[in-house]
Amino acid sequence: MVQIDIGLGKSGRRAYGFDDVAIVPSRRTRDPEDVDLTWEIDAYRFDLPVMASAMDGVVSPDTAVAIGKLGGLAVLNLEGLWTRYEDTEAIFNEIASLPPEKATLRMQEIYLEPIKPELIGERIREIKSAGVVTAASLTPQRTTMYLDEVLKAELDILVIQGTVVTAEHKSKNHEPLNLKEVVRELPIPVIAGGCASYEAALHLMRAGAAGVLVGVGPGHACTTRGVLGIGVPQATAIADVRAARMRHLDETGVYAHVIADGGMATGGDIAKAIVCGADAVMVGSPLAAAEEAPGRGYHWGMATFHPTLPRGARVQTSIRGSLKEILTGPARENDGRVNLMGGLRTSMATTGHLTLKEFQKAELMVAPALQTEGKSLQKAQAVGMGR
Repeated sequence: MVQIDIGLGKSGRRAYGFDDVAIVPSRRTRDPEDVDLTWEIDAYRFDLPVMASAMDGVVSPDTAVAIGKLGGLAVLNLEGLWTRYEDTEAIFNEIASLPPEKATLRMQEIYLEPIKPELIGERIREIKSAGVVTAASLTPQRTTMYLDEVLKAELDILVIQGTVVTAEHKSKNHEPLNLKEVVRELPIPVIAGGCASYEAALHLMRAGAAGVLVGVGPGHACTTRGVLGIGVPQATAIADVRAARMRHLDETGVYAHVIADGGMATGGDIAKAIVCGADAVMVGSPLAAAEEAPGRGYHWGMATFHPTLPRGARVQTSIRGSLKEILTGPARENDGRVNLMGGLRTSMATTGHLTLKEFQKAELMVAPALQTEGKSLQKAQAVGMGR
């Protein structure tokens, strides 16, 4: 890769986000109805390549069931409000009513309530009883602590998730999670992340992760890139992890799934993530805009309430429609934020691809003018792509 001089003593690669690239139409087109959006990981098959982020303002037991019945997969945060409070109604109402200047401090206080192990099993069973695939997340620090409750409740997929998750965490103060040992001993598939580089992703795959989450700081509610100064724009991060997947497949014959996590607002963003190499996407803020979302029009990340170094903000979202409308339509707006899967399906059809695997082979080009070329009236009037 070409290195660019940052200064006399430092050089680095150029990286690209979704707004910097464009999918190139091919010589063939297809009918959108012929396109297959199904995605499989381990023994599970989904009609839609979408995971709902493990964020309290997005995924509740009820929305997890609803998203599962629509064909996606929702991830419940097992360290969030749902396992700290038996009755969450008053808590969500309070969070939604907080003025911006008091939101972070008060949320830190709210999340000091201890996790109740019995609620972990209760919430998992609540989702599982509806007949959908159940997925839930734990941070590496608490994975072994609550693993027994997770397994007793017969969780289907475990997501080990943090700002950055590696297979080689070192500590002088405590015994770190041995990810390779945990993954290989578990009877259920594990998805791990976030990561944003070839080496980190390859090591997670070698540790046995069935899928890796790609994204460090791209989410709409995340402030990691400002607080810590770390991150990689998503188009480049996904493409790098795609290369790691290819190497891992060559070495082992095992296909590890790449899941783009964050930074996507429209169906077009999701389409670009797939072309960059993702097998599926994990989204939060688009689903926080659903009528059924527990956040009451607000959205916040998993590190928003960190007790000493918060790395997220409580952001307000516009309610755009039901979960069904946001995922599969019909859309009443023209900015691509509703009917996300319709956007993906039509993008695949317009470029002549029938399956997600085929679509990963579509041509991509660097196109910094894509978002602005010919859009001056939309921008001036704050409509369509000018919002």
